[in-house]
Parts: sequence; structure tokens; C-alpha cells
Amino acid sequence: MTHTVSGSFSNEAFIEALVDAVIATCDGDMRETIKALLLVNEQLGTELQQLYSAVEHGSPSERRVKSLLH
Repeated sequence: MTHTVSGSFSNEAFIEALVDAVIATCDGDMRETIKALLLVNEQLGTELQQLYSAVEHGSPSERRVKSLLH
């Protein structure tokens, strides 16, 4: 499921609920919450680099995917 961020109330409420859920997952510890988000961000960056690498060394059709990612 993909969600976009805009100024609408429903999206703001959704984001607030996500923030609350992440903080609750870390037992209310803001430092642990930030660390968890940084780790997830690092993992996503690694996965993105792996995707770029796979596309770079792939077939011509796979290389077209790379052009869409930039």
C-alpha cells in the first residue's frame, strides 16, 4: 500500500497514527524510535543499491527499469 503526503487532514491523521505506532513499538523511547528508523532507512538504501546493481548488470529490458528509477 502506497501513501502520499499532502496537506489533507486524512493523510495528516494517517501519518500521526503511523508515528504513534512506531513510538509505541519502541515502548515510548524516542531515542530507540529514531535508531529504529535510521536502521530501516539504511536497509532500504542497501536494497535500493542492490536493485540498481542488478538492473545495471541485467538485460536491456531490465536496464529500462533503471531509467525509470532515475
